[in-house]
Amino acid sequence: MSRETERPQPGPHGAVVTAVTSGKGGVGKTLVSANLAAALARAGRRVLVLDADLGLANLDVVLNLAARVTLHDVFTGKATLDEALQPAPGGFSVLLAGSGLVEYSRMTPEVRDKLLELVAQVRGRFDHVLLDTGAGISDLVLFTVSLADEVLVVATPEPTSLADAYATLKVLATSQAARPMRLLVNQVRRAGDGRAVRAQLQAVVDRFVNPGLAQPLQLQFLGEVPLDSAVRESVQRRQLVMEALPGSAAAVALGQAAARLLPP
Repeated sequence: MSRETERPQPGPHGAVVTAVTSGKGGVGKTLVSANLAAALARAGRRVLVLDADLGLANLDVVLNLAARVTLHDVFTGKATLDEALQPAPGGFSVLLAGSGLVEYSRMTPEVRDKLLELVAQVRGRFDHVLLDTGAGISDLVLFTVSLADEVLVVATPEPTSLADAYATLKVLATSQAARPMRLLVNQVRRAGDGRAVRAQLQAVVDRFVNPGLAQPLQLQFLGEVPLDSAVRESVQRRQLVMEALPGSAAAVALGQAAARLLPP
């Protein structure tokens, strides 16, 4: 089994860390992160979602939580990590970032050091940590992704999303250490469209990226989530679809995707 296809295992330092990222905004990345966390928690895992979209965080809105203590408070010494950790609907924990924090919207040595220390601290407290990153390939997003054991790229079948997902995969494959790279395709209209997207992206990667790599990137298909009115309904209710409508097609698909993240 190659490094690209194996499942990361909890190591001596604790949790498996998964960076959930996307080439562009609006693909449902934060919704996916939160619902995967709920599914993993249901499977008995101790799960943390760390809102790493510093500056434009919205995990608190998705979960209908008040961000009373945020990463900003931890970074500035106003609060401890224990004070910032809070329970979320779905049985997992969250670290909320707060929004509009311009000082954390770009990479600086201070932000780098604080993120490194934070991820090292939370590893020992959980079985699985999901880093809900910002969209795109800024220095801050790329550094956050570099802290993870595996990467989950969320995309939709839309051409702009596919183009940006490819750009993200190319940058990660050529600038960072090889790790498992997974794809979850959201908002699919027909069963099988997700696998078709994965095949399309893999073909482009094989043609333009892999020839220059010592270890070719093999994109793992984590799953597809159908375009489902249950998602819109749960968002309007500010609830997780896994909690509000667990029998819906989207919730079932997210549960199946989460199962593929579990150690064998």
